[in-house]
Amino acid sequence: MNKYSLSALAAAGLIAGSLSTGSASAADLGGNCCADLEERIAELEATTARKGNRKVSLTVSGWVGQQVMWWDDGSESNAYVTDLGSTLGSHVKFTGQATILPGWTAGYVLHIEAIGSDSLTTNQDTPDGRNALSQSAGQTNGVSTLQSFWFIKSDQLGKVSVGKQSDAADNAAILVDGSGSLVPANWVAFDVNSFGIRTKNGMFLDGAGGFTTSANASAAVWGGSYCQSAGGAWGDCFGVPRNVVRYDSPSFGGFSVSASWGEDDIWAITTRYAGEWADFKVAGVASYAESTDENLNAGIQGVTQRYFQAGAYVEHIPTGLFAYGAYGHDDYDFAGSGQSETWYGKAGIRQRWTPLGHTILYGEYENARGSGDFSQSELADIGATHDRTEVIGGGVVQEIDSAAMSIWVKYRHLDYSDNNTSDIGYENFQYVGMGALINF
Repeated sequence: MNKYSLSALAAAGLIAGSLSTGSASAADLGGNCCADLEERIAELEATTARKGNRKVSLTVSGWVGQQVMWWDDGSESNAYVTDLGSTLGSHVKFTGQATILPGWTAGYVLHIEAIGSDSLTTNQDTPDGRNALSQSAGQTNGVSTLQSFWFIKSDQLGKVSVGKQSDAADNAAILVDGSGSLVPANWVAFDVNSFGIRTKNGMFLDGAGGFTTSANASAAVWGGSYCQSAGGAWGDCFGVPRNVVRYDSPSFGGFSVSASWGEDDIWAITTRYAGEWADFKVAGVASYAESTDENLNAGIQGVTQRYFQAGAYVEHIPTGLFAYGAYGHDDYDFAGSGQSETWYGKAGIRQRWTPLGHTILYGEYENARGSGDFSQSELADIGATHDRTEVIGGGVVQEIDSAAMSIWVKYRHLDYSDNNTSDIGYENFQYVGMGALINF
């Protein structure tokens, strides 16, 4: 009898006990007592969560994360309450596996994302952003399937997964960050992706050589088009789950390899390393991906998008001092095509100064540059051919071990420039974010 049946039986026992002590008639139930008890057990079991069978395990996990963001774009300031951005937002994950033979397992992952207000799509005119991965353009919030796949794994040969999942390049450079500050501080423009960039006259560029007061109509946004149309902003240009077949090798001396292929056509290969050298914790990754899917490549057939990324993390274990860096380069394989290049660095200290858990202090810097036909600045009527976004920030994260929780406060200053022939000036953008994430 599984634990849910035992719980139901215990509850039914309490009900039966109250009947025997609470009234004289309870002693006169006669032959109907067992039937009545079984009926009550069945009713209680019908209201409990149960695993599908006795062979495949079920684990429910996930997190809830929310933040408050105070921002100033040089002309307007406000405060929003948002999620952490699709793929980082609140979610629940159902996972499980079963043993086929010794050393061989089969399993599944169903990853559901619940978005209240997606920070990726908020801006000056949109305080409640829709889910960036939702198929409904008008959807403000809701639930969507982030991942859904099955896998077969061998302890000696590795794992093969089939379905909607992270391809081998997804988040590759981000995930080596072991500082504990990955969620509030990474190289994707989660918080500001859709915010319009103010010009010095307090307006937005409208993409037709003029100006507009609408952030939703702005031709220049802080997230830019550095990854063209294939994923994240600034970095992580293959940053969303896709329908692919993926292979992950076992780890040999700290090294492992992942490869994936799918859709029409997207493939990637990634190498990783994680280990300890004396008093240092070290992790590194290098990844290359290509896409010939015209739905991603600006609608052009016969074009290949290429993306290379690398990341490294090192931490001195006794002192908690750490450094993390990432680099990404994205381009197309034909003359005059756009390309982007992103550098990101973060350094700080991770130490247990309180009984609550580790405290992380960090500073960060990012430089994203774009050029060519598909970068944001290549708007023919504006005349720019190169643009640059620079990010300087810092923050503090406090881990609370007893609640599987992290809380943080962070600050970022953003600066945008291009070689605009009409000498249009742009306002800086700055914001303070306070948020928390609790795991379950």
